[in-house]
Amino acid sequence: MFKDKILLITGGTGSFGNAVLDRFLTSDVKEIRVLSRDEKKQEDMRKKYNNDKLKFYIGDVRDYHSIEGAFIGVDYVFHAAALKQVPSCEFYPIEAVKTNILGSDNVISACVKNGVKKAIFLSTDKAAYPINAMGMSKALMEKNVVARSRQLRPEDTVLCLTRYGNVMASRGSVIPLFLDQISEGKPITITNPDMTRFMMTLEDAVDLVLYAFKHGEQGDLFVQKAPAATIDTLAKAVLELKGVKQEPVSIGTRHGEKLYEVLVTQEEMVKAISLPGFFRIPADNRNLNYDKFIEKGLKEFAHKDAYHSHNTERLDVEGMKKLLLKLDLFK
Repeated sequence: MFKDKILLITGGTGSFGNAVLDRFLTSDVKEIRVLSRDEKKQEDMRKKYNNDKLKFYIGDVRDYHSIEGAFIGVDYVFHAAALKQVPSCEFYPIEAVKTNILGSDNVISACVKNGVKKAIFLSTDKAAYPINAMGMSKALMEKNVVARSRQLRPEDTVLCLTRYGNVMASRGSVIPLFLDQISEGKPITITNPDMTRFMMTLEDAVDLVLYAFKHGEQGDLFVQKAPAATIDTLAKAVLELKGVKQEPVSIGTRHGEKLYEVLVTQEEMVKAISLPGFFRIPADNRNLNYDKFIEKGLKEFAHKDAYHSHNTERLDVEGMKKLLLKLDLFK
């Protein structure tokens, strides 16, 4: 589907952008555009890949006029630009609103105006039952993508969502922190040893985006089924792979953190379509005629458990080590 097509990645200098480039630059895609506001990271990426298919655009998703030109002639868009650090968003929630909500809305407008075929918007498990500003801003981003999708004509851009768990070794994640602590001879620090998180590789993340590009319909949300592990298990697996004999040190929960993360809520599981390796959650396209639902109700509602990191497949230390060995950091 990408043969001779132009793909644009917002926030393309991050971990996802690099993973997408590693997958696509050697394919028959015509061009990949990286849109971001960090010229240093763009220069580093330009030197690293040195590929004529790769084009760079400076712009900030908060400013519609700075990004609109990058969308001209684009076939597919993957929107990865975001504020993702939970503590940062807790201290600066309005900044999260500007980037994660208003910025994503600017991307939708640029897609529709320029006739983009399909756009995939990256979300997070923190958007399900959100308790922190990052998750709340991503939840509203999801709501807005679905709302905008209802307003579009059949020939307009198809808007879809992907919701991720913890992407291992992505920028700002805990695994690079563990490795830095080990290299500096410091003890590994963890928050709550009983916390569980979904474990996905960057390759898994790219697979989910590709699945959404190929199969997504207007307003769809896609979730990849993934194993989970406690933070204690993850830390011990990293220590064993690095041959370090020590116990992780618990430092307590940070601002806005949950004990476990939800990828699909109870309410979404009622309508979720289970596919091999994935869940597809169709958009709720009921209209504003409230009387219709007050009189008749929703008879199909039934109790279902949410899909979360406490009830999915649980990895032990050996299982976690096998997954870690797929990462370049451990090869």
